[in-house]
Amino acid sequence: MQRPARHFQEELEALRQRLLAMGGLAEERVRLAVRGVAEREPDDLQAILEGDEPVNDLHIEVDDRCFKLLALHQPMAADLRIIVAAVKINTDLERVGDLAVNVAEAGQRYLQHPPVKPLLDIPRMGDIAQIMLRDALDAFVRRDVGLAEAVLARDDELDALKMQIFLELLTYMLQDPHTIEPALDLILISRHLERIGDHATNIAEDVIFMVSARDVRHQAVDPAPGPPRG
Repeated sequence: MQRPARHFQEELEALRQRLLAMGGLAEERVRLAVRGVAEREPDDLQAILEGDEPVNDLHIEVDDRCFKLLALHQPMAADLRIIVAAVKINTDLERVGDLAVNVAEAGQRYLQHPPVKPLLDIPRMGDIAQIMLRDALDAFVRRDVGLAEAVLARDDELDALKMQIFLELLTYMLQDPHTIEPALDLILISRHLERIGDHATNIAEDVIFMVSARDVRHQAVDPAPGPPRG
């Protein structure tokens, strides 16, 4: 029984590594898309629009690894939760990649107009979304419930920035109708970044369930009772 068990753990580790690779790719695409908008770099935005295939390929590969592990090893309890979490995280990461494309598309339209205002909050939202995504994946690898809970706590910060951007741009649109089209694209970009934070939150919630079997999707997160993590 030792060889099959060892083989299963090796496959599980390979799954983690491929999921991390996908997470790194998704995070980099978000970074590049936000930079393209903030620094008015059309080449960055075009690279995002033309580079979706690696994310899609990894999405299919990770799902395939998960389904093979389920079918061939029929894992139970904690190992089963890891694989189920990986399937869900994989889907969230693929959607993050899609949202990076959405940011790039709105960014291309935005660059066709003069700048509405100095962009400060959009890059800040991008930084927070990337940190949330990175921390959620680190929590998955380290089985760190505390780090996952910290990701959940940052979601309100993104929501507040999105609302702040909306209210500020609304003022610009009311004062000058010429700013309406580009301002609407900035509002869309802020919504896409907020959604990326939502997907990072989903990943963090899956980590909490994976480690402690607690479902926190529809409730406030309190510190987990029980023995310390190890």
